[in-house]
Amino acid sequence: MMPRMRIDKFICKSTQLTRSEASTFLQAQKVCVDGKVFTNGATQVYVDNEVTLDGEILIARPSRYIMVHKPRDTLCSNIDEVYPSLFHHVGVEKAFDLHVAGRLDADTTGLVLVTDDGRWSHNIIMPDNECEKVYRVTLRDPIAEDVALQFEQGVLLRGQETLTLPAKLEIVSDHEVLLTLTQGKFQQVKRMFRAVGNRVHALHRESIGQIQLDIEVGQWRHLTLDEINLFIS
Repeated sequence: MMPRMRIDKFICKSTQLTRSEASTFLQAQKVCVDGKVFTNGATQVYVDNEVTLDGEILIARPSRYIMVHKPRDTLCSNIDEVYPSLFHHVGVEKAFDLHVAGRLDADTTGLVLVTDDGRWSHNIIMPDNECEKVYRVTLRDPIAEDVALQFEQGVLLRGQETLTLPAKLEIVSDHEVLLTLTQGKFQQVKRMFRAVGNRVHALHRESIGQIQLDIEVGQWRHLTLDEINLFIS
């Protein structure tokens, strides 16, 4: 269990109940923390608290940390919409209780990390932590010589008032580059190239921090303890 988490989430991680079912038990005053009844699902519980449901002591399942190689035309969402959810590719129980640590667009492929540990994913996506994400980008037009310098200095995206944080650009060929970002603005890679007069034809995330994508498209695996510890605070 994390140092703290919402009590309704703790109940879900300790039972087969859904969030709404956990709320029903809370409202029925059947949940106690250290012997005291709590009804608010947002109440925080800690590792040394004893949580009971109908008098039974609850023990939370360990958090899960998973790598997925996202196929094209899938959503980093817990529900199906125009395209199917990425979580159909994750073969674990209650996969839809997981969330993505850094979303990708439906047409973007590559490395996605999923977990049910909110603090862990927060450490990945917060710009202040400067977690580097590397993208392989295929471009419509040949890359201009001055783009690397522009990205290093920051570019102004449409609708924004401040420049992007410094980014590193490595040219692979005329139409292919590796771009390293520490930010995660909405469609940032596509918007950055649009800002310098080019267009992205294909986008693929290769790494997040020191975690490298090493599985085939549509496959998943549990992260190693070393990989998990990279983002434990």
